[in-house]
Amino acid sequence: MLYAVLALIGLGAGITTILFGFGGGFVIVPVLFQGISLAYGPETLAGQSAMHIAVATSTCLMIFSSLMATRKHHVAGTLQWDVIRPLLAYIAVGALIGAGAGTMVAGPWLRWAFIVYLGVTILDCLFRPGFTASNNGHTRSLGKTGSAVAGTVIGGIAACLGVGGSVMTVPLLRRRGASMTQATAMASPLTLPVSLAGTAGFVIFSWQEGQALGPWYLGYINLLALMALLAGSWLGIKLAATYIGRLPDQWHARSYIALLVIFWLAMLM
Repeated sequence: MLYAVLALIGLGAGITTILFGFGGGFVIVPVLFQGISLAYGPETLAGQSAMHIAVATSTCLMIFSSLMATRKHHVAGTLQWDVIRPLLAYIAVGALIGAGAGTMVAGPWLRWAFIVYLGVTILDCLFRPGFTASNNGHTRSLGKTGSAVAGTVIGGIAACLGVGGSVMTVPLLRRRGASMTQATAMASPLTLPVSLAGTAGFVIFSWQEGQALGPWYLGYINLLALMALLAGSWLGIKLAATYIGRLPDQWHARSYIALLVIFWLAMLM
């Protein structure tokens, strides 16, 4: 039953990946955390590691979903590679550090870090000028120093919490002049180094724990959950690709904030 639910959640995650730039962590981490906690119980090793499993599995899924979404956006012509390229390497370095840190933080602390992080982001989007205003689509470069600092911080936080980094890259790019279509599109390739480095980190740093969890685990990655999520995500991305660039900019931005609030409430409960 859990895996059927995960396939449906994966469908929604695929849709939000294409249209809003996120779908891995914000949809999957809360659901997988609750599902594993209920399925195994708090007295088991899997139940006690539920948050780590959710974050690691979400991070691994993002390898595939970011590749699929990047391809769709590249075909649609919504990617600005001159803005993306300077950030990629720094995000990967930060992600490897963040994945290592994430395996050393207790599950309840990781959950609350996720909740606080998402809450601060919502407040920032609502009250700091620039996010909900219509932009002209001419994205300004961050420069070498800005790319290094922003990329490392984004990669570290994203991999530690299993969220892909889009919740930081989208507001950042909006304030640099990107339209919502451009900002959410560029979140997909920028998620790839987070997911690759983060997945490698979770496997390396949690190998022994994964062996103790059972045969369907690679480190903290639940392979059965990953396959169910991947099937749903593939279908969701395919269905949502036809709407790329069709959403009004301000409506798109406000919908992005509304979805963040929904996911924040789900994780809080």
